[in-house]
Amino acid sequence: MNLTISGHHLEITPSLREYVLTKLDRVTRHFDQVVDINVLLSVEKLTEKERRQKAEVTLHVKGKDIFIEHAAEDMYAAVDQLMDKLDRQVCRHKGRLQNHHHVAAKRIDARAT
Repeated sequence: MNLTISGHHLEITPSLREYVLTKLDRVTRHFDQVVDINVLLSVEKLTEKERRQKAEVTLHVKGKDIFIEHAAEDMYAAVDQLMDKLDRQVCRHKGRLQNHHHVAAKRIDARAT
């Protein structure tokens, strides 16, 4: 698994990097077929009063790319909400990949005899 954490108009501190890594552990615990993760943390300065902290993640799994973004006033809150969204999307993708086809009852009886 390749992991890239980068910042736009923001320096990635070791504590922020560690926080993102601990939050990503939850996602990789649910689904272990992750190929690549790109995390972009940025600060958008719209006006003097209004500063927006934005977190984006692109998760590449086999057969699909999942892109999630979230903005908040605090970077840690943005990362929390982002990981909640990402966890729901990954669980939904995992559910779609599972084989939901069942063998018919008459086929099971024929194999047993």
